Amino acid sequence: MKTKLALALLVVCLKTSFALSDDSFPHNWHQWRGPETNGVSRTAEPPVKWSESQNILWKVAIEGRGTSTPIVWGQKVFVLTAIKTDIKDTSIPDPKDQPKTNFFDIKQPNAQHAFVVLCLDRNTGKELWRKTATTKIPHEGAHNDNDFASASPTTDGNYVYCWYGSAGLFCYDLDGKKIWERDLGEAKIESSLGEGCSPVLHNGKLIIVRDHAAQSTIEVLDAKTGETLWSKNRDEGTTWATPFVIEHSGKTQIVTAASGFVRSYDLDTGDIIWQCNGLTKNVIPCPVVDGDYVICMSGYQGYAALAIPLTETGDISGSSKIRWNKERGTPYIPSPLLYDGMLFYNQSNQAILSCIDSKTGTAIFGPARLNGISNLYASPVGASGRIYITGRNGTTLVLERSPELKILATNQLDERFDASPALAGKQLFLRGAKFLYCLANTGQKLP
Repeated sequence: MKTKLALALLVVCLKTSFALSDDSFPHNWHQWRGPETNGVSRTAEPPVKWSESQNILWKVAIEGRGTSTPIVWGQKVFVLTAIKTDIKDTSIPDPKDQPKTNFFDIKQPNAQHAFVVLCLDRNTGKELWRKTATTKIPHEGAHNDNDFASASPTTDGNYVYCWYGSAGLFCYDLDGKKIWERDLGEAKIESSLGEGCSPVLHNGKLIIVRDHAAQSTIEVLDAKTGETLWSKNRDEGTTWATPFVIEHSGKTQIVTAASGFVRSYDLDTGDIIWQCNGLTKNVIPCPVVDGDYVICMSGYQGYAALAIPLTETGDISGSSKIRWNKERGTPYIPSPLLYDGMLFYNQSNQAILSCIDSKTGTAIFGPARLNGISNLYASPVGASGRIYITGRNGTTLVLERSPELKILATNQLDERFDASPALAGKQLFLRGAKFLYCLANTGQKLP
């Protein structure tokens, strides 16, 4: 009771200090990987130190499961979750009674799930609205480390776009009014590991990439209506990499990282501009762009990193036009952090960090073991000259953006974190298995 009272008092005192003067992209965290799609916020000033008793502005329980990153716009935070209900289809055997079907022992669900959008007040954590986008039984299971709400939402400040994969795509205004919805069909994910690629919004167009074990596609929709502008089949197996959109060389390019080819599509026509092979299987990390090059990575059944020119056309696989490449120490699940010429990434899902010069690929430091973290799924983020790396065990290391490994703080929370952090203003948002934390320099300890 004392803790709740203290939190309430802190919120009253601090509320005005977190108000935004300009609801523009640099001041928000409007999508997966933030304003620049590289994990960096130019305007945020998040705290350096926190614990369960210090610098928590608010902490709220999130019902259900979801590993998508929360997004922030103005005074609102949006979170997606999938809530298992007690309503079951008795024609489907209970998962505990189903035979083992694959290595991961993933079973077919028989219970309905509510696919929910939550909107929270950024200053207090109070729920402003919730909408159940749809309720259905997932057509296939998901790995225990995944879930049915793993794609992060995105917003342009007018509408929020919520993608639940096979459960559907939904558009709401920021007050919770549903604008449109689309059913894009069911994906068949290899080994039923679950979906995870997030939607990308650019100049009124919404991009959805679905690489799976059936017919993979890339589809571009009109963001106002949800109508398909164009759709192309892709010769790819299951991957989870969110695409990167950039205006370069006279065209708007959609860069998609996958196991067969990294491809660049023309946003207007769907035509392939260039392609390049060289990544490993099960690609997950999101591409990042440094000037005229896009850097793509993968780390399953081998390691790979490629710096590919955005200026070319056709198939440039294995050519001298590739600026640099690496064959060791790259990430499996987390995406790299590109922070002003320094590229930070971990090895596989391990707490082994490397930093390289993004233009040359030469080592700055590492690979170096990060003490206090065993493994990680969350992608690193950066702001105010600092790097934030969150482990699955609840530990977040704060590093100085430096040519040497300099740890500024080791912070511990009583949660498991798989979702990537979000940064906005003076706040850091960490979404755990049970709670969403808003961390800020409150200057006081809670009783």
